[in-house]
Amino acid sequence: MKQRPRPVPQRDAEADLDALARALAALDRPGQVRSFLEDLCTPAELEAMSDRWKVVPLLLAGLPYREIHERTGVSVTTIGRVARSLERGTGGYGIAIERLQRTPRRKAGAS
Repeated sequence: MKQRPRPVPQRDAEADLDALARALAALDRPGQVRSFLEDLCTPAELEAMSDRWKVVPLLLAGLPYREIHERTGVSVTTIGRVARSLERGTGGYGIAIERLQRTPRRKAGAS
């Protein structure tokens, strides 16, 4: 994780996150988002985010943590963190799942 010499004021951190969210929202296609994420994130960060996203539908389907771990290789700790976010987070996972269920699928990597 990035080490900062001084704490970033909360309002600056929120503005930075808002700017990132606007950049993602400005992209129209999965291929564009993928390119942006590959430029923005390290391979380890992409793997961590992909792992979290991979377990969301399995948690929503009610699978036990151990079974999700066996199917995906994602750690039980990470699965628990995702489950906590699903229960007490801001609702982002749910919004994304709902939109994906309503939207016709495009080819992977389409730009």
